[in-house]
Amino acid sequence: MSLSPTTTASSPRPPGITVQGGATINGTPLFAPLTLTLGAGRWTCLLGGSGVGKSTVLRLICGLSTGAQFEGTITASDGQDVPSRVAYMAQDDLLLPWASVAQNVGLGAKLRGGRTDPHRLSDILSRVGLAEHADKTPNELSGGQRQRVALARTLMEDKPIILLDEPFSALDAQTRAMMQDLAVELLAGKTVLIVTHDPAEAARLGQAILVMTADGVSDCATPALPLPRPVDALETLQCQAALLQRLRGDAA
Repeated sequence: MSLSPTTTASSPRPPGITVQGGATINGTPLFAPLTLTLGAGRWTCLLGGSGVGKSTVLRLICGLSTGAQFEGTITASDGQDVPSRVAYMAQDDLLLPWASVAQNVGLGAKLRGGRTDPHRLSDILSRVGLAEHADKTPNELSGGQRQRVALARTLMEDKPIILLDEPFSALDAQTRAMMQDLAVELLAGKTVLIVTHDPAEAARLGQAILVMTADGVSDCATPALPLPRPVDALETLQCQAALLQRLRGDAA
């Protein structure tokens, strides 16, 4: 079986998402009131310095606890519930240590009381380069392999909204590029928000690129090239350089 994107002509169109509001921790501002918009069916990359609340935004969209007090709203363009339609990949791989790689990747269906599609599971494991490790437990894997298990588990979920928190950070350069390509292929047509510290990654993957600071969120120009953009394309390199300069300026 050749794995293909799970969004089809008969699937509901993924919604756009709008986050409006600010957050504090014990009365201390985490981020100022902001408006963050995710385009429906598009990849949005969110960059910014450590501690500005990027991961908190992802957890808020998921409906998870954050340790912060959020005053605002999170809405979908179709007016429907958001958290129930999200597949979320956290920075930590959150693998069950007693379960095999295959069991971890198919965990979502089991938690919902359903059955994992064995053909889809097998194909995803093959595509992320873990077919030969399907029966291993997480403690038998490297850090990069564990991150690929977490990515595979997210790709298994047929959800219209995908939230990725530094999903490729533990991978070497070659594997990172391959997994970026795979994610773009399999998540085509979905509403994707990826948090990254890497300007090169954002320049390659972002149809919209946002930079977050304690004062809010601002847009950055994106190259007029299809995803995933060639790493050596002039437009990609120019975007990367502009983002790096922007982040350095924000950190100064």
